[in-house]
Amino acid sequence: MGGSAPRRVHQPPVETTSFVDRRDELAEGRRLLATARLVTLTGPGGVGKTRLAGRIAARVERAFPDGVRFAHLAGLQDPELVPLAAADALGLHDHSEQPPLDTLVEQLRDRRLLLVLDNCEHLLSACAELAAALLHGTTGVRVLATSRHRLALTEEHLLDVRPLPVPDPDSDLSAAATYPALALFADRAAAVAPGFELTPDNRAAVARLCRRLDGLPLAIELAAVRMRVLGVDQLVARLDDRYRLLTTGSPAVLPRHQTLRAAVDWSHELCTEAEQLVWARASVFAGSFDLEAAEAVCADGAPNRNPAPDPDPDGRAAERHGKAEGDREPEGDREPEGVHPQDVLEAVAGLVDKSVLCREGGPGTARYRLLDTLRHYGLDKLRQRPGEESAARRRQRDWAQEVAAECERRWFGPGQREIVARLRADQDNLRAALEFSLTVPGEARAGLGLAGTLWFYWHACGAPREGRYWLDRALDAHPEPTRERARALWVAGLLAGCPEDLTRGRHRAEDARALARRLGDPAEVAHAEYLLGLMALFGDDLPAALEHYEAAVARNPVDGQLPSLAVLDQVELAASLAFLGHTDRAVQVCEDAHRLCEEHGEEWVRSYVLRVLALAYAERKEWDRAEPHACDALRRKLAVHDVIGIGLTLDLLVVITAARGAHERAAVLLGGADRVWAGIDGNRFGSATYNSARKESETRVRAAVGPGLFDRAYRRGGGLGLTAIVSYALQETGRAVVPGPRRADGGPAPDPVRGDPRLASLTRREREVAELVADGLANQQIADRLVIARRTAEGHVERILGKLGFSNRSQIAAWVSARR
Repeated sequence: MGGSAPRRVHQPPVETTSFVDRRDELAEGRRLLATARLVTLTGPGGVGKTRLAGRIAARVERAFPDGVRFAHLAGLQDPELVPLAAADALGLHDHSEQPPLDTLVEQLRDRRLLLVLDNCEHLLSACAELAAALLHGTTGVRVLATSRHRLALTEEHLLDVRPLPVPDPDSDLSAAATYPALALFADRAAAVAPGFELTPDNRAAVARLCRRLDGLPLAIELAAVRMRVLGVDQLVARLDDRYRLLTTGSPAVLPRHQTLRAAVDWSHELCTEAEQLVWARASVFAGSFDLEAAEAVCADGAPNRNPAPDPDPDGRAAERHGKAEGDREPEGDREPEGVHPQDVLEAVAGLVDKSVLCREGGPGTARYRLLDTLRHYGLDKLRQRPGEESAARRRQRDWAQEVAAECERRWFGPGQREIVARLRADQDNLRAALEFSLTVPGEARAGLGLAGTLWFYWHACGAPREGRYWLDRALDAHPEPTRERARALWVAGLLAGCPEDLTRGRHRAEDARALARRLGDPAEVAHAEYLLGLMALFGDDLPAALEHYEAAVARNPVDGQLPSLAVLDQVELAASLAFLGHTDRAVQVCEDAHRLCEEHGEEWVRSYVLRVLALAYAERKEWDRAEPHACDALRRKLAVHDVIGIGLTLDLLVVITAARGAHERAAVLLGGADRVWAGIDGNRFGSATYNSARKESETRVRAAVGPGLFDRAYRRGGGLGLTAIVSYALQETGRAVVPGPRRADGGPAPDPVRGDPRLASLTRREREVAELVADGLANQQIADRLVIARRTAEGHVERILGKLGFSNRSQIAAWVSARR
């Protein structure tokens, strides 16, 4: 239930350099997608298939009402993860026990979207199976794939992505700038040698260079980096010399592959020893990584916190560096020296300068990525050094464990959105760490521990199917009675979803509790018992759930108990009370839980507290008090991408909206809620408790507006995506603009937002209150929404007015609206 900041992982790769014209391929790609449902871009490594796919997808996006999503497959090794990666890219959060492909087809049956499968060549069978299932089981889904090899389906249309055309160096080059290969070189060269441009004096040399590189974009970019220290003629001469050395390999190797290999070899030999080693070790990262990760995986030994002695007392490092940038001789078989942690930054910077590492933005920090071709090259180099690959992969796994443990420690607190964004950015690296642990003898216990530590990621970030996949593998690999196994058992149960799986989940929880008791671990006992109570609640045994959670809350948290689950004990107690009609106590329990969340700056559990508070008021039929709490819960759930929570809250808003007589609006919300649940479990886990009120509301609304209007409104809601239906529920699409403050002469007051230092003077709570004032809430409604006293709300408003220098609430509303 929950989790994620903007999900860039499923968008096209960020373009950090200009895109050189491929007008013909763009037009052909658009034409093929207009008539064919499966188009595969084929071509050699380094030719630019991924960037071209991103451009084509952007050009056709308007034709797909349900969007364009990217499934990046380069970091996957297990074919079984392909449908899960596609579902994740599409925002589908399957809890069922059906085969993944069957569920994927069922959920996409009525969607019109484009799925881009990037880097299919190492998973051809799985990608072909996925594409075939989508083509045969849906009518509105189209697939754009990139691969070095075709998928071999009869429906497949191929677009061969060829190297960039290069003119004859001895021909008329007056129009040289119109050739994409030459334009690419000039663009990249200008980035490292400002002022460089194609001229009558250099264009023949540039054409000769690009022809020597077969017009391969990656090879051209790698060569252009040398323009930092060499002229074009020098570059051509040295490259020609290098190629005579490097292209004398097997005649069975395709010339283009020889060309690219030679270009990469040359870039590698011009790296310093530390850069070469960091390149090789960084190749164990399956996705992008930050500097901290690079230091943990690519360095030898622990970081040295003391000032390092001068590593170059005779001043020869500059000489070595100069050779690296210009004419350094090949190192041959000489063993590279180790890399100190404090040297990793310089090595990473050097690799970025040489276009080996791509720098891209990330959640809170810069991240780096090896292009797939360069990553495989690095792995080859790593495997040439005995023991290096396993050591690097073990360091990468240990780093993943530390990241997961730190995120779990920080989970009940502020920064949850950033935590989720960080883990999503490292998703492929987490997969690589789990794969290493579960395939290398003696590492299974560590893999089981990592999978269990990530409970909040699998559960709160909408990845239950993948979580179950890793946990089931890890439990099979490590049957010994350990704390890691007790944790993994209840987490696997927590990720159960459909009614058929709930029984299996209950058995997992019971096994976890029994093992934890045997090990004398009260925290894991408490975690397993939380899950057993949840099974009773969703299994419609409300008296048993009430008794269970009464005891759990009365017991107080035990040492080591996860604070999120300890507070969720209170949430489920309040839900049980509300469903059984004990609404006064439910409200009180929610208020206690809300204070705990607020003290810790926690958002995810807090959204559940607010939803149950809305439920309690709805059970009292106090709709005016229920609705703001439900909307607040929904807003927070969207912020952390809590898909299950969004579904539950939309269902509650359907009930509230229907009861208030807004029947057409309720039908729209119902269509949106059903679409959200279709990506989870359309039967709401088979729970009568959670289904009955929603069904009663549907009957009431259909009778009130008639079948025709109901169906139209319902279809309208079903056509909205997740963000759109939440925005509709929050009435953000039609929000009235409050008039801004005016000067005494009637003119507009100065912009109250731009450069306003008073913004920083507001506390987090005051900013929150200001937002609610802008939403039109009165002081009592603000107090209800935030679960505070009315007098406290009034005090916040008065302090906001004073700090901003305003005299009335309308000015606050205008100020906030401008910020929005």
